[in-house]
Amino acid sequence: MASVNPFFEDMRTKSEVIDPPQSEDMLDVGEILNDSPQNIGKPNVAVTSSVRDLLECPVCLNAMYPPIHQCSNGHTLCSGCKPRVHNRCPTCRHELGNIRCLALEKVAASLELPCKYQSYGCIGIYPYYSKLKHESQCIYRPYNCPYAGSECTIVGDIPSLVAHLKDDHKVDMHNGCTFNHRYVKSNPQEVENATWMLTVFSCFGQYFCLHFEAFQLGTAPVYIAFLRFMGDDVEAKSYNYSLEVGGHGRKMVWQGIPRSIRDSHRKVRDSFDGLIIQRNMALSFSGGDRKELKLRVTGRIWKEQ
Repeated sequence: MASVNPFFEDMRTKSEVIDPPQSEDMLDVGEILNDSPQNIGKPNVAVTSSVRDLLECPVCLNAMYPPIHQCSNGHTLCSGCKPRVHNRCPTCRHELGNIRCLALEKVAASLELPCKYQSYGCIGIYPYYSKLKHESQCIYRPYNCPYAGSECTIVGDIPSLVAHLKDDHKVDMHNGCTFNHRYVKSNPQEVENATWMLTVFSCFGQYFCLHFEAFQLGTAPVYIAFLRFMGDDVEAKSYNYSLEVGGHGRKMVWQGIPRSIRDSHRKVRDSFDGLIIQRNMALSFSGGDRKELKLRVTGRIWKEQ
């Protein structure tokens, strides 16, 4: 059995995703290509597994984009990994120099590949140098699980995520465009141990996530409620929602546009895009001896005509 180059293996374990370089070097083979999907029936270069292997960087294992470097023995390397190997070929250890593999760059320019989200419904065929950009914006790319109470790594389309939230996270599911929820906490001083509330609503044939939680804003604990849309941002802008919380003669109202779950829960929360309730005001809404939090959050969702 052939021995494994220790240097080569070490670089693999320390690799990270490298974005294709946005430089003028890339234009000489990719400037005539665009992001539009090609017709399915259009003849294109057959992409065998051996061709794809040639375009895979031996260090980071990602697809290579111009400038593609090679050593004097013909071993190739992506431009992102070249400075990390200290100008030494990780395969044969020869000096890399500044040799570009123009032939491989031109082979890549002739390729047309399906989107990697084909199984989710994307039917486009894209030039090699446009494929990565398309995939970063593809409307069929899967969504991250919107559950905020854990670092869940599940991804999928909306139907699979709805089932996942119900079966695995035991999230409450409701039908309808209005809601009335109560949040109770025995010790509102302990923000660090605050629980998250997530409820999913089915409304207008779509799904919405209502979040309510406590977090630290500076030195003071606050509560925030906001709505996220289970779909893309463009669709999310078709809807509006309102939230209301009050009690004992006081009331706060918020109206906004639900954020897409493309935006992470933390991103929405940290942008304060929702109904924010200071702790003292929340305790005033709760009444009593101010030692127990009792908030009732009501609201509705509607669609812009």
